[in-house]
Amino acid sequence: MHAALVQAYQNNPQLNAQRAATRAVDEGVAIALGGYRPRVTATGSLTETHLENFAKGATGCTGTTCGNVGAASYGITATQTLFNGFQTGNRTRQAEASVFSARETLRTTEQNVLLSAVAVYMNLLRDSAVLELQRSNVAALELQLRQTRDRFNVGEVTRTDVAQSESRLAAGRSALLTAESNYVTARANYRQVIGIEPGRLVAATPVDRFSPSNLSAAIERARTEHPSITAAAYNVDAANFQVKIAEGALYPTLTLQGAANKTHGSTTNLTTASSLSASATALLSVPLYQGGSEYATIRQAKETLGQRRLDLDTARDQVQSTVTQAWGILQAAKAQIEATKAQVAAAVIALDGVREEARVGQRTTLDVLNAQQDLVNARVAGVTAERDRVVASYTVLAAIGGLSPRVLGLGTPSYDATVHYQQVRDSWIGVRTPDGR
Repeated sequence: MHAALVQAYQNNPQLNAQRAATRAVDEGVAIALGGYRPRVTATGSLTETHLENFAKGATGCTGTTCGNVGAASYGITATQTLFNGFQTGNRTRQAEASVFSARETLRTTEQNVLLSAVAVYMNLLRDSAVLELQRSNVAALELQLRQTRDRFNVGEVTRTDVAQSESRLAAGRSALLTAESNYVTARANYRQVIGIEPGRLVAATPVDRFSPSNLSAAIERARTEHPSITAAAYNVDAANFQVKIAEGALYPTLTLQGAANKTHGSTTNLTTASSLSASATALLSVPLYQGGSEYATIRQAKETLGQRRLDLDTARDQVQSTVTQAWGILQAAKAQIEATKAQVAAAVIALDGVREEARVGQRTTLDVLNAQQDLVNARVAGVTAERDRVVASYTVLAAIGGLSPRVLGLGTPSYDATVHYQQVRDSWIGVRTPDGR
């Protein structure tokens, strides 16, 4: 199974899409840090003007000056925010909290994908075994029908016995067709989740050794490690910073602006060759009243913060419920294994006994058919119980937040979300992503 889990971890499109979403969230920190950096704008213009100047003296018009003039102007403006009510710092910390939350969401997706991979693997293994059981059952029923017809020909049984054998064979063939359909569906599901066509499947073993030994310890571990809880906790942090950002709108804003402009020619004077201007401006803006929207935004952010705290409580309760349910299913699956083993062993003995008794006339053909069906049902139940046992152990591990390639020892490099984060966090320029797009 390890090879299938590695394939799913590397190739599953749902998981890769969530990794891309996490990388997109990483850029939020770089966006927020942009508030600390200056903003620089360059401008340029070219103007062609026709001027006519009429000079007027004491005795009237004394002359006319006219001509075409051109002016080329270019300049640069830089603006630096010095204080904005701590909004930039709070936006950065909010973006970092969102990054941590996105990583936990990615961990949840990893667990779901790995658990789905386990389920489709075990489903295919189960349906393959059930298909073989149904084929063997049909072969046994065909043999039983031939024997019953032979006994009917010599007068040992009646036409009713033959009809019962034919009916049971038809039912067995119908069950075989259903098993074949289930097998085809299981292969398709395997291909969807794992990403490749299934090869030779081998039996899998439970992973109880990675889980706590009792329910209380499992719940305690889940309340501290499950990604849905940690993601909800980071969402609380992000909402808290949003309140501070909204409150920052009530603080003064101080910005420093520098500008330089060079002009060759003039659009107003025929004799000006060039001019240069430069300025530096400090601007202090104090908000007094802005229609009340800033106060409503603060109240809205506080309500959202309250909602996120309740979401955290909900996540804790949900995880505890999930762990409890998964633990109960696991214990039931363990007991089911022993029960089905005993059921199969008893069904084999019963079938052999009924067949021997039928040969001496102490049992009817229907008794043999029923015993044969009981054995098939017992073996199908055993195969299903084995599947449920393995899947339940992985489900418990996922419920406590411990289902990961590192814990399972898959031997494949784990996706490290911090690599992309460090690549883009302090990037000042560039439109290409770290992978070259």
